[in-house]
Amino acid sequence: MKQTANAKWIGNLRDGKGTLTTQSGVLNSTPYSFKTRFDVGEKGTNPEELIAAALAGCFTMEISARLAEKDYTATTINTEATITLVDLTINRIHLIVTAQVPGITAPEFTVVAKDAELNCVISKALKIPITSEAHFIEEKEETYTR
Repeated sequence: MKQTANAKWIGNLRDGKGTLTTQSGVLNSTPYSFKTRFDVGEKGTNPEELIAAALAGCFTMEISARLAEKDYTATTINTEATITLVDLTINRIHLIVTAQVPGITAPEFTVVAKDAELNCVISKALKIPITSEAHFIEEKEETYTR
């Protein structure tokens, strides 16, 4: 499988603007610029945001796959990826995953999440520290009153 993306840029670094387009068309001339990267309030994306989105998506899908291997299906899995950029270097990414998975215990889910952190395709491609924390939503038994 091969995936492609295209970046177009016009102008200098600080005042220039670019667009990103992906093979799938989900990003189609999506704006990005110095301002979308370093200033708050400018509409558009930036490379670090895209890396965070890619890792969050890959990690979440990997959790789902690992759960299926154990015959569990999540009701919901939400992942937030936070990239830390210091001196124009990404020095770490932290993942926070919150999930509800019927039948699994919180410790079992934590093991699945740690395994996904280490083994999703994007995690393996990045050469920076990635950490995660898992938050498990316990199922509540429904009670009925008359």
